[in-house]
Amino acid sequence: MSDATPIRSILVVGGGLTAWCAAAALKRRAPFLDVTLLASPVPPDALADRIACTLPSLPGFQADLGIGIDDGVTRSGAGYRLGTRFIGWAEGLPDYVHAYGPYGHGIGPAAFHLHWVRAARDGAAQPFDAYSPAARIARDGRFAPPAPGGLFGAHEFGLTLDLPRHLAMMRAFATHVGVVEIADSVASVGVDARGHVEAVTTAQGRSLTADLFLDASGPQAVLRGAIDDAWQDWSRWIPCDRVLLGTSPAGTGAPVLTEVIAQAAGWRWSSGEQVGLAYASAYLSDADAAATMAQGGARPEPVIALRPGTRPRPWHGNCIAIGDAATQVEPLEWCNLHLALSAIDRLIAMLPDRAMAPVEAADYNRQTLAEAERVRDFLAARYRTARRPEPMWRAVALAEPPASLEHSLTQFAERGRLPFYEEETFARDSWAAMLLGQGFLPRRVDPLVHGVPDGEVAAVMTRLSDAIAAALPQMPAHDEWRAAQMRRLAR
Repeated sequence: MSDATPIRSILVVGGGLTAWCAAAALKRRAPFLDVTLLASPVPPDALADRIACTLPSLPGFQADLGIGIDDGVTRSGAGYRLGTRFIGWAEGLPDYVHAYGPYGHGIGPAAFHLHWVRAARDGAAQPFDAYSPAARIARDGRFAPPAPGGLFGAHEFGLTLDLPRHLAMMRAFATHVGVVEIADSVASVGVDARGHVEAVTTAQGRSLTADLFLDASGPQAVLRGAIDDAWQDWSRWIPCDRVLLGTSPAGTGAPVLTEVIAQAAGWRWSSGEQVGLAYASAYLSDADAAATMAQGGARPEPVIALRPGTRPRPWHGNCIAIGDAATQVEPLEWCNLHLALSAIDRLIAMLPDRAMAPVEAADYNRQTLAEAERVRDFLAARYRTARRPEPMWRAVALAEPPASLEHSLTQFAERGRLPFYEEETFARDSWAAMLLGQGFLPRRVDPLVHGVPDGEVAAVMTRLSDAIAAALPQMPAHDEWRAAQMRRLAR
């Protein structure tokens, strides 16, 4: 049948990093496709394209395309990130680090965090992140890539991007592998009776057709939004519906550990040159938020309005929404671009033919929604377990959580179990680091920990912490590592 033949053409709409990553990956990994990118202006509210901090998924995504560290990090001016330091999220408790790597290691039949809970109750444990090599490196402002087989062999790293340079790098790579760029914008979208996109008319009067349309146009979702506006609202669990981005006048280098500081109506962060404030507009006015940013010397940009939530069906007919066109969340944990990259990988793995079989779209949507909802749960868990007295924080903590988050929290609260779902973004150690850092300890010790004597566990924990401390002085400072990489390339 003619409609079961392979697709040959894809039109990607959007001019930001999300769109260029999608176009590059499709052409690189499916070179038989004709991939065209309609490079429309990047909207100011497209956080996936505008947040400098990323998760480790971006270096991995680039490596899969053949973009190595030299081009994907060093030449494009990125800094390395080993995690995030959370300050003020649990009053009365110290700050804590969510690092991209393991915390301790299993002892006997039980996971490390279960032994830590027993030791902490006995007053015999250091902070949980003291047993994370990546967290300790990051707190010291140092960096080294993973060295397989050693103490510092299992961590990953995200990036802090120089966004204009990174976009230019990805655009150059995409056009090099054969992506065709059209500099224009969408004027109208033709949709047939089945809900399939027939053609896109541009502002300059072109009519563009394709077998498959990929919407990376930001929250407006100019393609996917022309079909329907179905949306899951997450605002009662993830409260920040405004973001202010700004530029630090100090122009300091990107830190290896990004600080996220809780405030009365949200939180603020600094990733070197880019600074930001996420807040709930019901508890803080836009004018007061801008004044808060200005007090720190930052030059705030116009307010970005968010609609926390997701499309339950990002793929409909022959149109797929990715990035902010599919899911909108505040940039806590830096998931915006990550969700787009995951969607791109999933699309390539499930590339349809011209039949656009509904069963294929349904499975793509099931997986994509499951992933987005677990990211929602991870962000919402931090709000729900936070210890702050202000009205915004109390309101979020009292809201009935999603069923999947309720399951995770009740299981952990009982004896430290960490249920894991099919489409998880964050590892069990990440969940443990977040919950324990917030002071959300299980009510009872897991029986498995009693399989190892207390003294033996204490000795293992001490050896691990001491080994990390002894190795730290051998690690270069983050800036020293970056400078050494630049010198190597200059030879």
